[in-house]
Amino acid sequence: MSSLLRILRFVPDLRPLYLGIAASGVLMAAFALVTPFLIGAAADHIVEAVAGRATVADTVRAVTWLAAVFLAVELASTAVVSVGGYWGDLMAARMRTILSSRYFDHLLHLPQRYFDTEVTGRITNRLNRSITELTQFLNFFANNAFTMLLTTAAVLVITGFYWWPLAVLLAVVFPVYMWLTAKTSARWQVWEGEKNTEVDIASGRFTEVVAQMPVVRAYNRQDTELSGFRERFGRTIGITRAQSRWWHSMDAARRVALNLVFAGLYLIVFVRTAQGHFSVGDMVILLQLMTMAREPIFSMSYLVDSAQRAVAGSKDYFAVLAEEREEQARGDAVRGQAVHGQAEVAGAVVVPRRGPTPHDDGGTAPAVRFQGVRFAYEPGGEDVLRGVDFEIGRGEKVALVGESGGGKSTVTNLLMGLYPVSEGRIEVFGQDAAAMDLRVLREQIATVFQEPNLFSGTVRENIAYADPDASDERVRAAARAAFADGFVEGFPDGYEQLIGERGLRLSGGQRQRIAVARAVLKDAPILILDEATSSLDTKSERLVQAALDELMVGRSSLIVAHRLSTIAAVDRIVTLRGGRVDEVGTPAELAQTGGIYAQLLRLQQAGTKEAKKLLKEYGIAG
Repeated sequence: MSSLLRILRFVPDLRPLYLGIAASGVLMAAFALVTPFLIGAAADHIVEAVAGRATVADTVRAVTWLAAVFLAVELASTAVVSVGGYWGDLMAARMRTILSSRYFDHLLHLPQRYFDTEVTGRITNRLNRSITELTQFLNFFANNAFTMLLTTAAVLVITGFYWWPLAVLLAVVFPVYMWLTAKTSARWQVWEGEKNTEVDIASGRFTEVVAQMPVVRAYNRQDTELSGFRERFGRTIGITRAQSRWWHSMDAARRVALNLVFAGLYLIVFVRTAQGHFSVGDMVILLQLMTMAREPIFSMSYLVDSAQRAVAGSKDYFAVLAEEREEQARGDAVRGQAVHGQAEVAGAVVVPRRGPTPHDDGGTAPAVRFQGVRFAYEPGGEDVLRGVDFEIGRGEKVALVGESGGGKSTVTNLLMGLYPVSEGRIEVFGQDAAAMDLRVLREQIATVFQEPNLFSGTVRENIAYADPDASDERVRAAARAAFADGFVEGFPDGYEQLIGERGLRLSGGQRQRIAVARAVLKDAPILILDEATSSLDTKSERLVQAALDELMVGRSSLIVAHRLSTIAAVDRIVTLRGGRVDEVGTPAELAQTGGIYAQLLRLQQAGTKEAKKLLKEYGIAG
């Protein structure tokens, strides 16, 4: 329940709605309590008329007025219920928006490591399930809990006024029922957590399969995927069977006990009425009050059930929010380096901050400098980079060469700030990248990945992703620079053409040129090209490479190249071997040293099948 209270504290801007719902709950409880007294009064008037102690005319006049008051109370109650329900629905919608937005905001700022290990579908399903269960419970709670509690309290007070032992007996029922329910719910939540795990895994796989449908079909794995999906959900049936059997058997036992208790209470009222302690009207009032008391008790089963689902969902929700954000992880990493010998002012705390602009250093420092950088993807794991040192001058083109899995893409990821370095230092225009605000750091870098990574939407939206406020003229200029304007203007809707999820309506070359246009529009001083042409056919590769050549003019470029012809056009080459820098030099210099680059040149000249195989190990087309 503490999770639910945390949710309520999490959204203080909903308090006005909660106060309004509470007020409507008070009114609904008051109106509900009026009805037994009206019916009781009518019963007494009728008994008096039947006994001959009142005239029929007076009795009809009295019960007519009572019926009119009853109608007025019911109409007022209907209005209050409608207003309270409206506020409850509005509160639930706002709650869903707030919780979803905070979840998404936190996800957007989690370290890349989190997404390396989490399945996309599980992240999405966790959001949908958690938010739905939380909002459903809070909506029900807001619309019913206040009325239930106030009605119960009022019933006990009024019953005590008539005969206090009856109120005491009635009061004992509530805590005993809640205690039994709480004892039942502990085991229920364990089963619910197991079901959530199975559903999250199945939903995660579902999302993966939908995104990779061509692969599934190409290998005829439809039946296998369906079998695995059914198996996961099939396990939830077995868990639900045990869970539901336990819950409903205990619920039935609670209800039977409750029925016995209320049967005894009714008998007491009947006997005391027969003995003359209560009038017929009093009996009617007490019986209705006890009926009103039963309804909240029985409703508690649903309230507890929905609360348990909400608690189970909130655990997953808050587990995500408890994950350390990217900025915190960077600060911790910097502090960790300080502990291991980096210079640090005593007592200072290193936190991400908005750093200076890249040209505040007077234009003398290189665009990028790696100094003794060591990195492992897992804390305490095997190092991918070991003491990497190199720099990229302003306006210089530097290529990274090394075996596949040798750390080339890791270098680019570290430069973008996707992971904090384990040791060492990365500088961007003379500033420590670890101390720069991530927004400032990434504003200095444009990236063209091997996969274009487009979004569903229009061509314009994807190009303008680098700057949503860009004018149409700037977007078109970026497309022209990327040699994309020709095919874009040939679309029926031009730049407003919808391209489908991940740009699947476009060819590989078209997608990549839009990605290049996006990088052009960003106009950042540093450019990363991570095998940007490796997945293209020859014609598309020529067009994209021409666009990249234009894009690199005047920029400091770090290139993970796919072809030796591209590498030969750079200013310097950095070769990596075993996670360390092996050589640094111009293409001409390294061609004579006998190192990795020279070996690649000889393999390309050999042209044999074995040579092409070895080239592929370095990510180079033969």
